[in-house]
Amino acid sequence: MQTKTITLSVPHRLTPEEARTRIQNTLAGLKNQHAAKLAQVEERWTGDHMDFRLAVMGQSVTGRVDVRANVVDLAIDLPWILAMFAEKVRGEVQREGTKLLK
Repeated sequence: MQTKTITLSVPHRLTPEEARTRIQNTLAGLKNQHAAKLAQVEERWTGDHMDFRLAVMGQSVTGRVDVRANVVDLAIDLPWILAMFAEKVRGEVQREGTKLLK
């Protein structure tokens, strides 16, 4: 099955450590807030790089986050069944990421 990868960059003026902490705290909040919708949420940090995997609507979504000095780069791999929502997902993640890293 094919996947569609969404890539985006969110600029910030935080230290990489603060940006990483905000991302980690947001993920923890999402796990608690949406436990019924999200399953198998996994995140693995190696320095300022995170690999993640989660299941939503019975589909596995993977991705990568790279926290850099003034930007956070994000790539999300959507399975083909969720690919039709790619632009909506991109817009939502861009909006929420901008608010988070303000």
